[in-house]
Amino acid sequence: MKRRYTILSLCISTLSVNISYAQIARQQAAYQNPKLSIDARVKDLLQRMTLEEKIAQMRHIHSEHFDKSQRVDFAKLNSNNTHLSYGCVENLSLSSVGYAKAIYHLQRFMRDSTRLGIPVIPEIEGLHGVVQDGATIYPQSIALASTFNPQLVTGMTDQIGSLVNRMGVKQVLSPVLDLARELRWGRVEETYGEDPFLVGEMATAYVKGLRKHNIICTPKHFVGHGSPLGGINLGSVEGGTRQLFNLYLPPFAKVIKEANPLSIMNCYSSYDGEPVAGSFYLLTDVLRKKLGFKGYVYSDWGSISMLYYFHKTASGPEDAARQAVMAGIDLEAGGNDYKLLEDMVKNGTIQQRYIDSAVSHILYAKFAAGLFEAPLPDTAQVEPYTHTRQSVQLAKQLADESAVLLKNNGVLPLQLVKIKSLAVIGPNADRVQFGDYTWSRNNKDGVTPLKGIKDLAGDQIKVNYAQGCDLVSQDKSGFKAAADAAQASDATVVFVGSQSASLSRDYKDASSGEGFDLSDLKLPGVQEELVEALKATGKPLIVVLVTGKPFAISWIKTNADAIITQFYAGEQEGNAIADILFGKVNPSGKLPVSFPQDVGHLPVYYNHLPSDRGFYKQPGSIDKPGRDYVFSTPDALWSFGYGLSYTSFTYSDFQVSKENYATKDTIQVKLKVANTGSMAGKEVVQLYVNDKVSSIETPVEQLKAFSKVSLQPNEAKQVVLKIPVTDLAIYSRDGHPMVEDGEFELRIGIGADSIRWKKTVVVEKLSVKKSTPVLNKATDNKSRRKKTSL
Repeated sequence: MKRRYTILSLCISTLSVNISYAQIARQQAAYQNPKLSIDARVKDLLQRMTLEEKIAQMRHIHSEHFDKSQRVDFAKLNSNNTHLSYGCVENLSLSSVGYAKAIYHLQRFMRDSTRLGIPVIPEIEGLHGVVQDGATIYPQSIALASTFNPQLVTGMTDQIGSLVNRMGVKQVLSPVLDLARELRWGRVEETYGEDPFLVGEMATAYVKGLRKHNIICTPKHFVGHGSPLGGINLGSVEGGTRQLFNLYLPPFAKVIKEANPLSIMNCYSSYDGEPVAGSFYLLTDVLRKKLGFKGYVYSDWGSISMLYYFHKTASGPEDAARQAVMAGIDLEAGGNDYKLLEDMVKNGTIQQRYIDSAVSHILYAKFAAGLFEAPLPDTAQVEPYTHTRQSVQLAKQLADESAVLLKNNGVLPLQLVKIKSLAVIGPNADRVQFGDYTWSRNNKDGVTPLKGIKDLAGDQIKVNYAQGCDLVSQDKSGFKAAADAAQASDATVVFVGSQSASLSRDYKDASSGEGFDLSDLKLPGVQEELVEALKATGKPLIVVLVTGKPFAISWIKTNADAIITQFYAGEQEGNAIADILFGKVNPSGKLPVSFPQDVGHLPVYYNHLPSDRGFYKQPGSIDKPGRDYVFSTPDALWSFGYGLSYTSFTYSDFQVSKENYATKDTIQVKLKVANTGSMAGKEVVQLYVNDKVSSIETPVEQLKAFSKVSLQPNEAKQVVLKIPVTDLAIYSRDGHPMVEDGEFELRIGIGADSIRWKKTVVVEKLSVKKSTPVLNKATDNKSRRKKTSL
């Protein structure tokens, strides 16, 4: 969602309230009775509403409801005695206290000065922290995913929920469920990575934390948005029904089933040639009928208008509004096409039943979120929850667990008693990289790596700093000062990577974030040349990649002594990386997305089909040309799930609950994990599955379970991982899940390409009514494999 935020000072003078007979009457109406079911309350309220009131529910209070001095124009809201309440209010980018006061008065207006007293839904962005001045900025989503710790993510959104609930906010426009399958795309940083299982786990954890506070969540962008053609934002997504159901839908299905988010945001893209904003199949047949979604669909900003001026599938605003409403978009954000609906109903262009359906979905969410019972924020309790000791501690823990150690030739951790001087170099050394969808890009709102290192080192280590180069320019004039600083030090840490625009503001130096896509995945500017110059000094070289996405850093992998990827780590970035460099924290992050050797190797996601990494298996090199590819291998530089530690772990005592399973069963794998090193650490145990023979091509392996375990030196723990057999299902062309009988190989690993243990189990044939034969042969080559319909 692309949006522009401005500071809006609202008129918060006391509203005079005149209690009328209409207010008394509506207090006795059925829809005001919380003891009734939500469906009954929706039905009662809907039949009381005029067409004009219904359509207002499908729209925002936005810029048109503020005067030129940017004050709320209550007279305009109440103009012509229409007494309209609206669906949502947004774009109130104030301090948290100012926001709460504004919403307090706005909700009083809606409750007391509109005919039916329907509250508005105040909404806000909150991908990795509340987008309000002064609120805690947590690590970006890609960093949250690298923790492989869903419990911490739930803790984060529990903290966010404590604040926004007091502010009067009842909807958070997050999380992002897109899969990072196209690494050139600028919004990779907003995702939880490339794997649908991990994305589903993290997104569900996110939603559960906010739902504790009865906040509406809006998982986005439905559906397929993370795989745009060419990596260009808003580009079309190619795929069919099998790819839709087997790859893109599972994260949404999990969140809807397990966390009840109450809202979904459609994407800008087209899928298989059909713009999602106008797709009845995707928004109604799939989302509501297949996935069982019962909340309301919130349009991504301006996506309805895009049907006519971008996709060219609508003839104009009226046609776009008709298509979107009939497809299943209930509320329009960032546009004015839905204001045409009243006349369209009156002239017969669209049937009112579509309006009633949309409004019922919006009202359902409002009742479910408790807006009718307690719509007014507690303004006195906002400031103490804006930036708390607990939220800062959690931001630090998330940053600690998100850093991924990719290489270590024994130089890390640095030891204060041995290192007397340290060079801190690079364009990202003295700035905090918060990532997109944050309220700040100012160092004062976080801790830079340079500050974190200096604070930790104190008087024990001399820190020699030089920037070296900018993030994107070709200027090498700072190389000499950087090399001199390295020469004068015992070791060098260089901070390279990217920078994101913040909500499409502060464009300078941006190479990541919404609308900032790349045609090449080499480090921007002359950053790699800076690393080469530092390597030439002969001093131990530690590279920290501060980024929102993977870059192709093959030369650095070969030549650096140690490499850490620190995905945008939030306000505690500097403290976290300092503690990791000096061993106060043991890195435990794992890659949620694979790194490519070069942009020409894309895609490099681990869960590819068997036919997608070459046939000849004779990869070449510069010195020895081959096939698949002529001058390189098709392998990733680092694969999904990879990440090192300062300690060592051993896996042993593997057990499987049994070897033959029915579809109603759950596969259970037990093993012992031991810390055999000298430092406390955390290990992520990963369980993958390979379907050995299937009726359609299935990925070479798929993550199906994981567990993060904390171990002291010489400590061992039993880890139990479970997979419901139904999770082994594949989907037919019509989106029906089927578990096929036959052999499945279980794989325990420390990464997708680092498997420690394998075991084959069998899903047995069952005689069921919907069991259908398939064309491929079973593993014994004698009988045909069967599917069990779920």
